[in-house]
Amino acid sequence: MKHCLVTGGAGFIGSHLAEELLARGHQVSVIDNESTGSPDNLAAVKDHPRLHYTKGSVADPGLVRRAVEDVDEVYHLAAAVGVRLIADAPIHTIETNIYPTELILKELGRRHEAGRPVKLFLASTSEVYGKNPKARWNEDDDLVFGSTTRARWSYGASKAIDEFLALAYWRERRLPVVIGRFFNVVGPRQTAAYGMVLPGFVDAALAGQPLTVHDDGQQVRCFGYVTDTVRAVLALMDEPEAVGRVFNIGSDEPIRILDLARRVIAAVDPSVGVEFISYAEAYSADFEDCRHRVPNLDRLRATIDYRPEHDLDAILRRVIDWKRGKP
Repeated sequence: MKHCLVTGGAGFIGSHLAEELLARGHQVSVIDNESTGSPDNLAAVKDHPRLHYTKGSVADPGLVRRAVEDVDEVYHLAAAVGVRLIADAPIHTIETNIYPTELILKELGRRHEAGRPVKLFLASTSEVYGKNPKARWNEDDDLVFGSTTRARWSYGASKAIDEFLALAYWRERRLPVVIGRFFNVVGPRQTAAYGMVLPGFVDAALAGQPLTVHDDGQQVRCFGYVTDTVRAVLALMDEPEAVGRVFNIGSDEPIRILDLARRVIAAVDPSVGVEFISYAEAYSADFEDCRHRVPNLDRLRATIDYRPEHDLDAILRRVIDWKRGKP
């Protein structure tokens, strides 16, 4: 049995990760400030004897020091969430992403130097690629951000700083770190409140309302199911060859956003339509997006046995069923 700390463990991905760690027999400590997560996401395990929950911020140095003192692994998922939050609160985005990561690495570095190493999984994002024009993104590709006058890129840039810092601790101090760049993870418990596209589409269709599509809907994305993502994370943490490396994690099955909207409509209510809205109307006049976001998963598949159980059709069925209240 390992003792695992999950920051952001009451969030969408974090709660699924905490549940899976418990199912595998581990002791799990969760820290969440409940700004975007909720204890309701952990309702199924809230009374589990091996779960310890703390409402608090990983920007609190004292809390972080106490939290990492007797753990074997840290899964750092706490971060700013969603395009809406990024557009509305860039200061919060930058501070939330960088400072807690620095604190955690500092405390793990202290333990490492004392001869008590702790392995860290750092949750990063496809946003770090910015607007790289390649058809499929490899982990060693250049990061291509827009102007600093466009707040939208602050999220990717701040998460890139997290990666640089974690890899620096690996290079200089041999602190064992694994970095995963998530690509559009979806599934039960994900809310549309922060600009997440799939739950927003399903909510609208179930309400009999038009689905709102930004710009022309020709943006290309890939959607991976949350439990497949969690299994990949845990497999990487169990694989010694993953230490000190960066991995794309998600689906490499691309779909245009307009086509995704049409598939949701066909599955929920063929009578509803689509409404197009500009980025300026949805966010701000200076908002800039990436047209094409598809991962190359060769490194992931070469390192672990990565076989997602859910294709896009299965993902849509599960998300729709969850929104309808079906188990």
